[in-house]
Amino acid sequence: MNAPDAPQRLREPAHQVSESAPAYWRTAEAIGAVIWLALAVGAIVAAVLVPEGFWTWILWLVAVVFVLAPVPGLTFVPSIRFRIHRWEVTDIAVHVRHGWITVADEIVPLSRVQTVDSTQGPLMRRFGLRTVKVSTASSAGIVQIACLDDALALEVVAKLVAITAATPEDAT
Repeated sequence: MNAPDAPQRLREPAHQVSESAPAYWRTAEAIGAVIWLALAVGAIVAAVLVPEGFWTWILWLVAVVFVLAPVPGLTFVPSIRFRIHRWEVTDIAVHVRHGWITVADEIVPLSRVQTVDSTQGPLMRRFGLRTVKVSTASSAGIVQIACLDDALALEVVAKLVAITAATPEDAT
């Protein structure tokens, strides 16, 4: 009697996101950092205007936290995300890996795909990036392949539409 086959390991998706993605993520974080800085200034002004009371040290602590909050996103997080974020479209499924603290693998069989969209906001347009969104009938909803080069994203959309149109099953 043979032992049951060992379960196969999920292979890594074949493609990385665009090399422009880390710069895009840093820029998006820098825009958010302006908000954090404004909140820090507000906490400092409150601490200076009302210097007496137990809350003064709390306001100073809050100001320091608000100043430091965007530092990871401006420094090392985009590089980590770039190494982890991967994607692949095969003839049978879409596989996306993303995250940096919690890494998630999302796999959607093409027979379950209902719609394929792409989005590009003003900041993504500036970096020549686009996100491909694959919608399914499941409760998970949408799988996104984020930060692809614009032309590549449009190719992926066309490929997914062609494959899913040729799939005879109902995607419900």
